[in-house]
Amino acid sequence: MIYKNLIALIICLGIFLLGFILKGNLSLYFNIAGFMVVVGGSAAAAVVSYGIHRLVIVYRVTKYSYKGEATSEKEIISILMDLSIRSKVQGILALQEHESEISTLFLRRALGCLVDGFKPDEIRDVLNTEMYFFKLRRDEVERVLRTIGNFLPAFGIVGSVVGLISMLAGIGDTSVILSAVPVALTSTLYGIALSNFLFIPFAENIRERTKQELLLQKIIIDGVIAIETEANPRLLESKLQSFLTPSERSDELVSYHQIIKRFKLKHDEEKAQKSNTPS
Repeated sequence: MIYKNLIALIICLGIFLLGFILKGNLSLYFNIAGFMVVVGGSAAAAVVSYGIHRLVIVYRVTKYSYKGEATSEKEIISILMDLSIRSKVQGILALQEHESEISTLFLRRALGCLVDGFKPDEIRDVLNTEMYFFKLRRDEVERVLRTIGNFLPAFGIVGSVVGLISMLAGIGDTSVILSAVPVALTSTLYGIALSNFLFIPFAENIRERTKQELLLQKIIIDGVIAIETEANPRLLESKLQSFLTPSERSDELVSYHQIIKRFKLKHDEEKAQKSNTPS
């Protein structure tokens, strides 16, 4: 999936850049002064707003969100089903041996609560608190990215104003006007492009990954509590598959004839048909 996204991104960027090339030389859209005004001003505003430490955290979270595919719901359900069967056969304490094998941090924490003998309400309380602060931290990262995305067009306008001032100061001197025009026009272009190409998409990606991970955490909570209450593995599987879309579920739909046979409705159905038949 990552390679498909990368190929799609390259194709879309190629089409985007082709639009610039078809209308002129691509080098016309490069201007160091305008770029410095936009990037330098936005970076300074971000540092004043959040500080270096917070921005480093935002960078790490953003990098992590693109660093690989998130664990799918089906994989989590498969792990939980395996743990449920192990707990049935070997006991809950036997799950401690497999705790180090699990790469998902939230699942390892949930399994730790299970092995430590927490009650279902205590497990739910601990893990819900973990979910709450996880979402809070991710919302903060998303907010910082959106704020920086709003800074960029604003400093693009600042660059345009700088170019216009230079143009007005050089009235009568063609060389001054020609050197100021690119700054005035490209600054706005840089601000809008960087905002809508980078930071707003970064924020949206963080939001989508957060929603996906919260769903996985909800599945883990329900699965671990079901294991603690020693629910039937088949019942647990049926419950957890409710989190999946119909196309992702492994169970086949029960046919109408199977329903009739299972609940012995055939006799009742025939009796109802005879009663509705006019004499």
